[in-house]
Amino acid sequence: MPMLDLTVNIDKVKMEQICRQQIAERIKEFDADLVFWDSAELRRRTCMSWSTIQATFFFDPRFPKRKVRGKWYYPAQETRAFLEQWLAEY
Repeated sequence: MPMLDLTVNIDKVKMEQICRQQIAERIKEFDADLVFWDSAELRRRTCMSWSTIQATFFFDPRFPKRKVRGKWYYPAQETRAFLEQWLAEY
């Protein structure tokens, strides 16, 4: 039986766009469960220690946070948007 040559061309830009779109959709689905984060979730999501968070962006006036009876809460969607913007500026 003769061997066939097969060539596949992939548009890398289009493939990256599709991948980013799919990832964004999955993240949105995952985040839809949470209305807000607490400080432990913020540390987990950023992979930063509490002291690093405080030293880098916690006191930025744009950072969305609310203190309720001594505990900090962060609106999930607003916090995620802030963190993405902050990282892009960093």
